[in-house]
Amino acid sequence: MSTRLRKARTQDAARAAEVVRRAYEGYVPRMGTLPGPMRADYQQLVARGVVYVLEDQTEVVGVLVLVPHSDHLLLDTVAVDPDFQGRGHGRRLISLAEAEARSLSVPEVRLYTNVVMVENLGLYAHLGFEETHRAEQDGHKRVFMRKRL
Repeated sequence: MSTRLRKARTQDAARAAEVVRRAYEGYVPRMGTLPGPMRADYQQLVARGVVYVLEDQTEVVGVLVLVPHSDHLLLDTVAVDPDFQGRGHGRRLISLAEAEARSLSVPEVRLYTNVVMVENLGLYAHLGFEETHRAEQDGHKRVFMRKRL
């Protein structure tokens, strides 16, 4: 299987939004609302240059949104189309976030996830992220995590 990571282009925005929708839609019943990534404007995010995509052959199957800050890189969104999950694509996207943080010379990657997304909590912990705190933000109960590089 041939995959590649690259910065998203304008023509990728609709597919990026679709991948995110498909990846997160299963959480809507648990949360009772749309997760933040499902409400994002991917045209605008792509224009800002903060979206990366993972292609399998020529189809976008994964999406990563990275927002740089002076002291960390925020891994804002990571999503893999459900038809392509279980192949290590999520880990590859998170590895890209870590590499990007190193290239920006920031000491850590931060992320947050909803408390009901327990599968994500386990995965992030397995990948070396540690929980820093829990808080309500934008009407969501979130778990905040970081990985020091």
